[in-house]
This record gives sequence, structure tokens and C-alpha cells, in this order.
Amino acid sequence: MTPVGKTEDREYPNRPFVAVGILVVDFKRNEVLLIRRGNEPGKGKYSIPGGLVEVGERLIDAARRELREETSIDCEILDIIHVDEVIIRDKNGRVRWHYVLIDFLARPLSKNARASSDAEETIWVNIDRALDLDLTKSTQRLIRRFIEKYRTTNTH
Repeated sequence: MTPVGKTEDREYPNRPFVAVGILVVDFKRNEVLLIRRGNEPGKGKYSIPGGLVEVGERLIDAARRELREETSIDCEILDIIHVDEVIIRDKNGRVRWHYVLIDFLARPLSKNARASSDAEETIWVNIDRALDLDLTKSTQRLIRRFIEKYRTTNTH
């Protein structure tokens, strides 16, 4: 598929961009996979792997592709876990970034993650300690939601 435009093309958009994220959870060890973002928005912060959906690409395929591109691992997708939006305005009130995020919950098929693509680092971290990291706001919301709702009722 043809890659979507560079990061600069997404700044000050004339429409929202659809993106997917993937919360990869090792349920036995109570760990989640995070990346440190190499690009804006959120450069340098920890986040879940993810990125833009390409034209003609199914959401679930985009999630798997982004996970492979950023961490070199595969997963078993379990469900859509959360839908969110990121709207960041500049000091003049203009929309600088606008994303609609569809986040998936997944189980890893391997834990040999290594950073590639626009991820500067990959880490496996205990879910309870993840909130102590410098996370993007959308990742904070997602992890809190997972802790409150999914982990307590998890049967995976």
C-alpha cells in the first residue's frame, strides 16, 4: 500500500485522521508493551504502538501492521478496547493535530520487541507502573480504562 504523507502533512489538517493503537498485554506477567514516540505529536513520550490507517486497509490489519513496523512482533487481536480522539490546538486556537483513535487489545505472540519505524524504544512494563511513565494523554486514558474495566474482569 502507498504510505500516508509525512508527519508534516498531518500538522494543521483540514480533516481528522483515523488511526489505530494496539494495547499489547502479557496477561500472565501483567505487563504491557509501550514505545517511546519518535515523532510528533507526543515525541519522546511513551505510548502504545499505532499509526494511521491507509486507504483501503481494514482497521485490524492496520493495527497488526503498525505493531510489526514499530516493534517487530505479531499478536492475537482480542477486541476493540477504546475509541478516543486527540485534538491539539496551538496558542492561537488553531487545530494543529486531529486524530480519531481506535484502540485494540491484543496478546503478544512473541515478546522479542525491538524498536523500528518511528519508535525510539520499546519496553515491557508492569501495567500498574505504566502510569508512572511520561505517557501521552490518550495512552494514560487507555491504561486507566484497562486497569479499571478490563483487568478486573479479564478471562484471557
